[in-house]
Amino acid sequence: MNMEATDMQQNLRKEDVHQKEIPEGKKIYLSLPGIRCAACIAKVERQLMAIDGVFKAHVNLSRKRVEVTATSIPIEDLIDQLKFSGIEALALDASMLANLQDNEAKRLSIRLAVAGFAMMNVMLLSVANWSGAGGATRELFHLISAAIALPAALYSAQPFFKNAWAALRNWSINMDVPISLAILLASFLSLFETLNGGEQVYFDAALSLTFFLLLGRYLDHVTRQSARSAAQDLSALQVHTADRVSDGLIERVATSTLKIDDIVQIATGMRVPVDGHLQDRPMMIDRSILNGETTPVLISAGEMVHAGEVNVGAMGQISVSTLGHNSTLQRLSELITSAENQRNTYTNLADRAARIYAPAVHILAALAFLSWLAISGDPRLAINIAIAVLIITCPCALGLAVPTVSVAAIGKLFTKGFLVKDGAALERLAQVNLCVFDKTGTLTMAVPQVAIANLSETEKSIALALAQGSYHPLSQALANALNKVTPATVEELEEVIGAGVQARYESQMAKLGNGTWLKADFCGFGLKIGKRKPREIPVSETLRPGVQPMISGLKKSGLAVNILSGDRFENAEAIGKVLGISSIISEVDAEEKHAILTELSTVGHKVLMVGDGLNDTAALAAAYASIAPASALDASRNAADIVVLREDFGDLPSVISIARSAVRLSKQNFFIAACYNLVAVPLALLGLATPLMAAIAMSASSLTVLLNALRVKYVT
Repeated sequence: MNMEATDMQQNLRKEDVHQKEIPEGKKIYLSLPGIRCAACIAKVERQLMAIDGVFKAHVNLSRKRVEVTATSIPIEDLIDQLKFSGIEALALDASMLANLQDNEAKRLSIRLAVAGFAMMNVMLLSVANWSGAGGATRELFHLISAAIALPAALYSAQPFFKNAWAALRNWSINMDVPISLAILLASFLSLFETLNGGEQVYFDAALSLTFFLLLGRYLDHVTRQSARSAAQDLSALQVHTADRVSDGLIERVATSTLKIDDIVQIATGMRVPVDGHLQDRPMMIDRSILNGETTPVLISAGEMVHAGEVNVGAMGQISVSTLGHNSTLQRLSELITSAENQRNTYTNLADRAARIYAPAVHILAALAFLSWLAISGDPRLAINIAIAVLIITCPCALGLAVPTVSVAAIGKLFTKGFLVKDGAALERLAQVNLCVFDKTGTLTMAVPQVAIANLSETEKSIALALAQGSYHPLSQALANALNKVTPATVEELEEVIGAGVQARYESQMAKLGNGTWLKADFCGFGLKIGKRKPREIPVSETLRPGVQPMISGLKKSGLAVNILSGDRFENAEAIGKVLGISSIISEVDAEEKHAILTELSTVGHKVLMVGDGLNDTAALAAAYASIAPASALDASRNAADIVVLREDFGDLPSVISIARSAVRLSKQNFFIAACYNLVAVPLALLGLATPLMAAIAMSASSLTVLLNALRVKYVT
């Protein structure tokens, strides 16, 4: 090494390195149309984790679904377990999910309209009573109000009643219990007063309460839909039919019926239905779904095309190579879904708060009723105050706002070309203060550039024949540069590990490899034919697009930037000088990279590792947060928290900005919710908030934090 490892610093290793590994199992998705808040999340996950054979259960509140990792458990058993606990669950497919979401909005809007219409009419009838009407006139208006309000409230408030009854039936409590109690108490206390000739009724308050609660729930639904999952965007790109070619005939079949090695025809303008290898002729492909680039790329015969890409050239055919969940599109979708299901520490804090919130609400309401009954001796006043307490203490703001921040941030980053695999990584990314970059394949392009101008035609032909016999990056780069040359005929082709490749050409030995092996006066890459003097083949590295503005952006964000490379110091230093990076560690292998990242965890900084090679995998896992380009090896991509789908790295600083904004907005939402409760709860307990005021305040707080969460979508 050319520098001490302590030049770079890190405080903590990534948390999930030490977490217990979850056994592999099949994934089951259930729709949960009735869940509303963080307390529901905790209940669903507890119930499912109690089943033998279930390894993991993660609820996605924004998408109203749960992902279950389990052994071969019948899906009916999972549904029955949740049903026994009062939670509606349905087997999920994409079309059903869309219908459920649409129907939910329709149902809420209808109930909202009924509650609003009834509320306005009852308020009109109340004007006479407020104006001093008495006797038979007052009682008649009360009866008419009851005839309008009771059916309307019972119909419109059904979402609250159903969820509350499901909880009580199983001896548990959710936040719809106090809401339902508030509506029912206000309605039936008013009916009692009406039947007994009382002067004060609360039909307008009960309907107003129902209306504003429904309005908040409807707007919450619409708002969360606007922060929809990026996985839903990918699902919309799935093609459900394909043109299969069999014995010269074309047959339109369901994509699910395709088999490996089937031939599928891709017409011009058609989206590719499955992953496969291109047959025969080249094809012009729009690959923006994978790399974010709008410029089409030319794919040659034998190369891979991926599900979701679009054929923008002539018609072609592919041979199916992967199916179902193994396709690129499905894997991307599952990675995003998995990321969205991960809740950061702030969300978990909200979950814990919500678990104790429901019983605390009922205790407060009971104490308020008993206290005011003892103080005033007026049961009506005591019930009104208890109703206000029940409504105003609903913790919906805590349970809904933070997941919306995560989903919105993940979706925002996906549109910028970054696939977030772990939602908790956003919090870690917000805390990093040091960026460590691998060089080759990360700061530079994976394939180096070779200069062939100084080679003769014969040398080019021999060099190509040798290069085609090796998978070394330099050999592949040389072969690409000589793609228009006809290779020479060689014999006894052999690759010498760590040195190069050699073969016999016209009774003399030809060698392609490093200068030391060629016994040349240079150390780089070269060609030697027989007893001729070795000919150097200059090699240069090309910076990855966007790297220079990326480094500038990271430094402006207050982050230190270092290079950690397995390459020679001269090469790493040359790249460092171009990019303005002075802290460089070079000539390290995979174990040394891991050791450096591990050692740095004790000296005060939190490191973001960016790398692509197999030798970076351990370092990516040891880092506090990690990023890999899409061109990285599978092992490196799997170890990284985020995959860069584009070749250009220019937007990478925005990942830090968005992550910091997500954490900041989460904290703001907790502060807003806390301030709301600090002000509203004492007012309700002191009898200064009516049930109607409580309903408006609760809805306003939820909408405030939800709208605040969506501000992350406007961060650049």
